[in-house]
Amino acid sequence: MMRSLNTAASGMVAQQRNLDTIANNLANVNTNGFKSQRAEFQDMVYQNVRPSGGVSGGVQQPSGMQIGLGTQFSATTGEFRQGSFQNTNNPMDLAIGGEGFFAVELPDGTRAYTRDGSFKTNSSGELVTSDGFKLADGITIQTGASALSISKNGTVQAKYPGQNEAVTVGQIKITVFPNPAGLTRLGQNLYAEGGASGTGEEKEAGAEGAGGIQQGYLEGSNVEIVEEMVKMITAQRAYEINSKAVQTSDDMLSVLNNLKR
Repeated sequence: MMRSLNTAASGMVAQQRNLDTIANNLANVNTNGFKSQRAEFQDMVYQNVRPSGGVSGGVQQPSGMQIGLGTQFSATTGEFRQGSFQNTNNPMDLAIGGEGFFAVELPDGTRAYTRDGSFKTNSSGELVTSDGFKLADGITIQTGASALSISKNGTVQAKYPGQNEAVTVGQIKITVFPNPAGLTRLGQNLYAEGGASGTGEEKEAGAEGAGGIQQGYLEGSNVEIVEEMVKMITAQRAYEINSKAVQTSDDMLSVLNNLKR
């Protein structure tokens, strides 16, 4: 009887982790470039009371006897489908239409990667994220630029006073990973290269499988609110039914304890 208590309790713990994942998705419904996560579960070990094909009374049993011991939270898988584009008309807002990430340089010299293209310029004219992390491509817009143009392949051009034509100031590359779901989330809309992500490869935007750059747009979160609400209701019902199993097991144990009276 105690097995059912532990089994149902494992289901409650798993659904709590599931709800934690859903809540994080919903909390980031307005986060630029956010990629939703999906909770995954797996059954736990089984108690083998009787093996399959065992012989009892000279007759082979057609099936075994196994008692499951519950479930466990096994992984969170990132959903890297494209988010919707939002037109901002800001020349420094960039969205990636397809695969890949912008590479940024962290204060310790390491690189991180993001889908959030809401770039600004710092006091030196360098393109940086909202947290001040420099774009790894080293794009600098000098003071006095009257026009900024970023093409689909990432070529950055600016026009300055006294010049008839725009000049090229650099090119923004896109980093593509074999397995984006293996990246480590750092917060602040950043990812770090992880063991399962594979090694990132810098490519020209819009070529060799890398997504093209759309100037004046931002990629929104790919969280589907209705889908997450359905998942939340399902998790709630699963949690409730597991708690009912705990309560029922407790009631049955109480009956057993009262037999001696």
